[in-house]
Amino acid sequence: MNIKPLADNVVIKATEAEETTKSGIVLTSAAKEKPQIAVVVAVGPGGLVDGKEIVMSVKPGDKVIAAKYSGTDIKIDGEEYTVLHQSDILAIVE
Repeated sequence: MNIKPLADNVVIKATEAEETTKSGIVLTSAAKEKPQIAVVVAVGPGGLVDGKEIVMSVKPGDKVIAAKYSGTDIKIDGEEYTVLHQSDILAIVE
């Protein structure tokens, strides 16, 4: 199944959370934080949103840092994704 976001929405897939700390302590799944670095899977066309022209500055394959509690989490074909507005993306990781 393909996801095609509308307007200024972006679909991202989070990278895996760290299993151990730098000092070697193994974390349980409850102790892991939601990772903020993700890979862009799909990008909407941008265009006119709420009377403002939106130009999309991310593209599929970009690694990005997203705001911690932004977007809507969805699960499709057993994979977890987050759909959020481009404005909730804080930076592109190069």
